[in-house]
Amino acid sequence: MRSVTVEVPATSANLGPGFDSLGLALGLFDEVTATVVDGSEVVVEVEGQGAGTVAVDREHLVAATMLRVFAELGVTAPGLRIECRNRIPHARGLGSSSAAIVAGIVLADALAEAGMSRTEQLALADAIEGHPDNVAPCLLGGFTIAYDNGEGARAVALEPSPLVRPWAFVPERQGLTAVARAALPEHVPHADAVFNLSRAALLVNAVTREPALLFEATEDRLHQPYRSKGMPESTRLLERLRSVRIAAAVSGAGPTVIALGVDGGPEPDDLSAFAPAGFEAVRLEVADGAAIVAEVADLWPVGVDEAVSSRLHGHPRAWKRVFFGPVGGSGPGALVFSPRRPPGVVTA
Repeated sequence: MRSVTVEVPATSANLGPGFDSLGLALGLFDEVTATVVDGSEVVVEVEGQGAGTVAVDREHLVAATMLRVFAELGVTAPGLRIECRNRIPHARGLGSSSAAIVAGIVLADALAEAGMSRTEQLALADAIEGHPDNVAPCLLGGFTIAYDNGEGARAVALEPSPLVRPWAFVPERQGLTAVARAALPEHVPHADAVFNLSRAALLVNAVTREPALLFEATEDRLHQPYRSKGMPESTRLLERLRSVRIAAAVSGAGPTVIALGVDGGPEPDDLSAFAPAGFEAVRLEVADGAAIVAEVADLWPVGVDEAVSSRLHGHPRAWKRVFFGPVGGSGPGALVFSPRRPPGVVTA
C-alpha cells in the first residue's frame, strides 16, 4: 500500500486592487489522503465541506486533477482511494477549487515520484484553474504576486508583516465565480487602471513592511464596483468596515469579505462584532503553502536507508524522517515523513 497526505490552505485573492494577481494563504486547511489500491477504480470519500454534494468518483476535482497529472507525466494511473477532510467553505471566495487542484497535483507528483518543480506545479495548476491568483498562495504560502511570463504562470511569495491579522467574514450563501466574472466590463477607464496600479504596488509594501498603509492600499476601482449588485449583503458589510477605516475587500470573486487588521492599529482587536446576520467572522493566520504531512510506503526493512536516500534525492523540499517501524514486527514497514518548510522568499 502506498499513501500520501497533503494539507492545502484556503486563500484570498485580489485583496482589493490586485485583480488576478495578488493572493494570501490563510490558516484554514483541507487535508487530503490518496492511497494506491488494486485495480483502476477511483473512489472518493468526503468529510466536512462539500460532503453529499460533490462527486465521489473520477469527476471529483482532486481525482480529475490527479488523473490529468498522471497523463501529463506519461504514468499509468493506479486505482485510488481519496479521502478528503474539507474545512475550506465551498463557493465562498476562499479558494476551495484551487486547494483541490493543488492537492491533486502534489499528491499525483508524490505518488509518481516525478519530482515536479514548484514552477511546473504552478503552471499546471494555473492551466487547470484558469488564473493563478489563488493557486499561487495555495502552493507557495504567504503573500504572493502571480504573473505570466509568456511561457506560463509564475509567482513570487513574500513574507507578510507579523502585524497583519486577517479576518474572513464568511456568508451562509454561496457565490459563483463565473457569475462574478460575467459582471466585469471588457474595458475600464484609463484613470481607474492607473488608480489600481498605484494601489496594487502600495499593497505589496503595506502587507510586507508598512501595515499602517493597508486601508489606502486595499482600495479598488477595477472589479468590486461592478460586482457589488450581485452580492448586496457583502457590499454592505464591505462599506461598513471601510467606513471605519478597516482595510477590507471582497475575497476573490466573493461573497466572503476579507479584512486585514493590524496589531496595535486603530481598529478593534476583535472584529467579530462587525459580522451581520448570516455571516461568520473567522480570525485566521497567514499560512504556509501546500505540504505533504505524511507519506507511507510499503518497504522491507532491508534496504531502508537506500530507499530513504532515493526518495529524498532531488525533492523540492527538505524532509525529516518521523517514523519507521515494521508492521507486526516483521514484513513490510511504514515510512512516514513530514516536511521542513523553508523560510523567506519563494519563487516559482
